[in-house]
Parts: sequence; structure tokens; C-alpha cells
Amino acid sequence: MDAFYASVEQRDRPELRGKPLAVGHPGERSVVAAASYEARRYGVRSAMPSQRASRLCPDLIFVPARMEVYKAVSQQIHEIFHDYTDIIEPISLDEAFLDVTDNKPGLPLAVDIAREIKRRIREELGLVASAGVSYNKFLAKVASDYRKPDGLCTIHPDRALDFIARLKVEQFWGVGPVTARRMHEMGVYTGRQLQRCSLNLLVRRFGKAGRLYYDFAHGVDLRPVEAVRVRKSVGCERTLEKDISLRSSGLIELHHVAKELEKRLLRTGFRGNTLTLKIKFKDFVQITRSFTQKQDFTTFESFYPQAKALLASVDYESHPIRLIGLSVSHPHGEDERAGQTGGWQQQKLDFKDALPRH
Repeated sequence: MDAFYASVEQRDRPELRGKPLAVGHPGERSVVAAASYEARRYGVRSAMPSQRASRLCPDLIFVPARMEVYKAVSQQIHEIFHDYTDIIEPISLDEAFLDVTDNKPGLPLAVDIAREIKRRIREELGLVASAGVSYNKFLAKVASDYRKPDGLCTIHPDRALDFIARLKVEQFWGVGPVTARRMHEMGVYTGRQLQRCSLNLLVRRFGKAGRLYYDFAHGVDLRPVEAVRVRKSVGCERTLEKDISLRSSGLIELHHVAKELEKRLLRTGFRGNTLTLKIKFKDFVQITRSFTQKQDFTTFESFYPQAKALLASVDYESHPIRLIGLSVSHPHGEDERAGQTGGWQQQKLDFKDALPRH
């Protein structure tokens, strides 16, 4: 979907149509949840601090998010999808993969199905969608972003390598600013230059993700569309009203987050044995601290002592915190758990660099 939250607001409130709109709050601690295309012309983007967005676009209109409405609209969109296939893998409320190899109407061309879905979303829901069509998920995702808004892009297998060669590395799914900068340091700015890199080189530089970048550069993505997705983690986070640097304040905020996490674990019935603390500092640098044990984390008492130990390893007296998050991951049966028991993990995160399981 194109500017989904903002588009729903403009659809439901005609007086906002054609105006620069941000979903969120204009407060000092707030960020933009979504921006209309009118606002994007000024450089306003989602996840941008609201105050910066207001400076870029003085006429920016803020409206509060209505998540229940967006969820209901998302359900309506999926009902349209199900008229064509039941093999649907949601990425988020406004995006999904569809496998239409064997589709319900029996249409021979996937691009015709994409056109029909786009038309129905416009006529039935009053919203605009973009679609990407190709032979794997990586290329379909890139194609869906290629001609926004109201785009429809098809990447034929015979033209895939040439298409990829023309992309900037920033357009690769899963390559965010941090990874892009590291690629630039290697002299890699385009898909063509990435195609010339050996697998060994990319694995040395980027670890397991290096194989993924190598495959993507050569048009390879063997992951199927997964209609049933197994929950990988449960978490919550809290953006603080004021940056904190006192240890006592950190423990108070951690306590609130831990109590919320316990509620979510009980509500979902999720069990996992890796606890991860997420910290975002005043300057928006973000880190995680994780600990894995044999027993599952299920209740406040089972994970709060370890959460305090993780927080104690973070220096925030000289580097104030603006956000704290906690999550539990690694449910039973995951192969990735092998070799992690009792271990510490640490990594700096980039939102786009954390490649989602799509």
C-alpha cells in the first residue's frame, strides 16, 4: 500500500487530501509513524523525529494514529487477496507476498492479477496500492517499491540480472545505511558492482548476510511464500518522556517494560529462551544486549533479574537513553539455538539492516 496510514486518514477526512500529513504527534519525544506523499516532497519520512519533520515542512499536519482502523482496513485488503490465492505471507499491515502460481480465477499472467487487485483496492476501499511481480520474493519486493506511488512493475526472468545491475545497493532489500556505507567503502555502489564481488569476499565482510547479498545480486531467492508464519519473538518498548541518565531511573523504566512484556507473554503463550534488551540513546544510536539460557523466559520473575544485569552492562550515565525495549525470542525447535546457551550477544542495529524473515 502507498503511504498506508496517511492515505487512510486522507480518505476518511477529505479536508486533508492534497495536504502534507503526518500520522503521529508533534511532541518533542514523538516520531512520524507515516507521511503522505505531499509531506514526503519536503523530505518527511516515517520514523523521523516529529520536530525535525515540522522544521522540514512548516505546514505539516499531524493526526493521531488509529491502529484499530488500519487493522480493519488491512483485513479488508486481505479479503481481496483471498479471492485470488490463499498462499499469502503478510509482511506488515500494508504489505504481503502472494503466490499466484495456481490462482483461484485461473488467470495465466500474474501481472493481470496484480492489475485486478490494484483496481479493486481503489474501487472498493478508496486506496492506492503498488505491486511488484517477479519469480521470487526479493525481486517482487524490489519491484513493488520501484514505481511508487500507484506503481506496477514486472521483472521478467530474462531481464532480472540487467535490472539488478542498474539498482543502487541502497535499493536492495535488507541493505540499510550502515551496510550501504560499508559497501561504499569497498567501492560497491550498484548492483553491477555487487555482482562482481565473490561469495567469499561478501561472507568475510558481512557474515551470513553476505551470502544473501550474493544471491540477491544474482537474482536468486529460494524462500517460498509462507502462508503460516511461526512467531519468532514477543517484545515491547517504551519511548521515554525525557532522556534518562540516572541508574535509578533506568531501573524504574525497565520495570515498567518488563511488566508489559510479561503480559504479552501470558497473552500469546509464547515461550523462548533468549532475552534481548534494546536501548536507543539520545543521539538515536541503537544497541542490543542479549542472554540465552536453557530454561524459557515466561514470567516477570524469570527474566527481570537478567534484564537488570543486561541494563547494568550499558553505560548511559554519559550517554542518556530515550528508549528501552525488551523481547523474548528463540522458541523451542529453532535450529539457531544450537551453541548459544549461556552466551552473550551484542550488536548494533540498523532498522533496514535487520533483514526481516519474508
